[in-house]
Amino acid sequence: MPRASESKGQRSRAAARDAVQKAGIAPAARDPFTTGMRRREVLPLLVLHYIAAGPTYGNQLMERISQVTAGVLSVNPNTMYPLLRQLEARGLIEGQWEHPERRTRRNYAITDDGRKEYERLVADVRPFLDSVRASIDEIVREVYD
Repeated sequence: MPRASESKGQRSRAAARDAVQKAGIAPAARDPFTTGMRRREVLPLLVLHYIAAGPTYGNQLMERISQVTAGVLSVNPNTMYPLLRQLEARGLIEGQWEHPERRTRRNYAITDDGRKEYERLVADVRPFLDSVRASIDEIVREVYD
């Protein structure tokens, strides 16, 4: 609860600290757009979300994630393809080569287990995203209002 004696800046900093703490971001890694989002399963959530909408491939996933996050969460092939292999090994997605003889593009589809994992992630990741949004909203209010 804010105290009357606290300045607006002090209240904003306290709110931001609380949001970061609630998000579970370690003191040395307070950049939620790089470390926090990766640790909190945001990337697997987005990958399963897009694959659940229909078969897709790695480069398309990287482009969509970059677009939806306005480039804040950039994903490179060294991150995406190991994640896709991991999800496939866990039986959450299935990959098929577009042209198996040339191994050009691998399209991924979600499995029944993948849909269950997607539902779990939807519920589990939401509190983290809400805390990041609250922190950003507080920063915007502090600076622009």
